[in-house]
Formats: sequence, C-alpha cells, structure tokens
Amino acid sequence: MATVDLPTGETIWYRKLGSGAPLLQIHGSAFGHRNFEKMTPLMEPHFEVIDFDLPGYGESKGLPAPDIAGIADQVFHFIRAAGYEKVSVHGTSFGAMVGLALAAKHPEAVDKLILSCFLARYDNAARMMRATWKRAAREIGMDAVADLTSVAGFARSFYERPEAEAQFASMREAFCKNTPEAFIAGTEAIERTDLTPFAPMVKAKTLLVAGADDNMTPFNPPASGAGFEQIRKMMPDAQLIIVPDCGHYLVIEQPQAASDAIVAFMAAP
Repeated sequence: MATVDLPTGETIWYRKLGSGAPLLQIHGSAFGHRNFEKMTPLMEPHFEVIDFDLPGYGESKGLPAPDIAGIADQVFHFIRAAGYEKVSVHGTSFGAMVGLALAAKHPEAVDKLILSCFLARYDNAARMMRATWKRAAREIGMDAVADLTSVAGFARSFYERPEAEAQFASMREAFCKNTPEAFIAGTEAIERTDLTPFAPMVKAKTLLVAGADDNMTPFNPPASGAGFEQIRKMMPDAQLIIVPDCGHYLVIEQPQAASDAIVAFMAAP
C-alpha cells in the first residue's frame, strides 16, 4: 500500500497485488477500492492489479474534480505519478464512466479497456434515483445510501443467497469511509455528464460487460438516457457480454463470471 500526490494537490491511496500486465480498477460511486474485494483475488493470478481510491473516497484525500472529464484527468495524473506509462483499465458503474473518458482523452495511457454496468448519459429515472441518494447522504448518512443503492443495485435473486446480509454490512462499512460531500459531488458530476461524444473517440480494444437484470443502469434506457444499446452502436468494434442472473453490482454478484470474461478478453490477441 502506498500514496502519491497529484499535481492538483490530491493524495491518492493505492495498492498493487499480483504480477503481470498492469490492470487499473476504477471503483463505482461511494465504494472506494473495496468495490473489487471479491474480484481482485480472482484477478491477481493473471495481472498486476492496481486498486485505488478516487479523491474523497476511502483513504484518499481531496475532492473529485467537478466533472467526469476532470476526474479522468485526475486518474491520468495518478497513473503517471504511480510510475506507469500505460495500463489496461477496468471501470465499473461510475468508474466505467471515468474509464471511458480517460481512454478518449488520454489514449496514450490506456492499453485495453473494460467497462461494466454504466450509462453514458443518465435518463430521467436514473436522475430521480440519484436524487434520493443525495438527500439520504445529506440528511441521514452514507450507511443509508448503502441500503438505498442495494435495493436498486442487486438482482432480486441475490437476496436469497446466504452471504447477502454480510455483503450489505460490508457495503455500509465501505460507504461510511467516504464523505457525503465527495459522494454528492460525484453524483452531480454524473448527472451533468453526456459521454456519447467520447465513445467514438476511444481507440483502445474494449469489452462491455452488462448485467441482464441491471435496473440501475439498464441496457436500453428511455430516450433521455444512453446505455449499452446505444454505446455499442458508437463503438462497433467493442465486444459485448451480458451476464445472466445479475444486477448492477456485477463485480459483487458474479465476480467469477466477470473475472473469466476479463481474463479471456485480455489474453486475446
């Protein structure tokens, strides 16, 4: 575990596990690096996995930039500060939005790109959902945000699993390590974002991974939004995998399936 300082003043906490080609994982909103606590052990035998906390999350200091493009710049500066010339990137949810912007703005730093469970532009229903989370963050706290996002994020079948309650407790603990201010700032950055102009700019070989039962960031949202149905038309060379019996929290619900897909994608010529 280590920290690096960015040129803009933020301090980023990160850790490296495993060996091989470097794979940077960008977490979703409110999770911090613990978003990948089930995925990373499956990835370590194949890659040098770099898990980190964005500014304002987990152990990192400072605030995220006010928009997704600015957060992508912060991640680019982190890549350089950590001593990497080029990495492959795996982003999920909010982290996938950052990863897409990073690959479009800084192609020289991104080898291969994996994006899971996200919207390039939020539809009106997603904005309403996020409004309730921001209110909970302001008025109750991040443990309430964890519960609200669990309701929206997991497939109904996940609640039948014996490990479900332990997972919800782990999420509350992870969410409470983040400041409400960072979560709200990140959410408002999402709400202002339309990444559809960035998608055609991506040159990196790309894998899109969707959960079949994702209600939070659906595959084909109404006209006000842009999901994988629209994104794959903008990125016709991208590979698409849809994981069955899986909601938004792909990396938690189906870590083995997600890991298998990423390993196969990364190994392909």
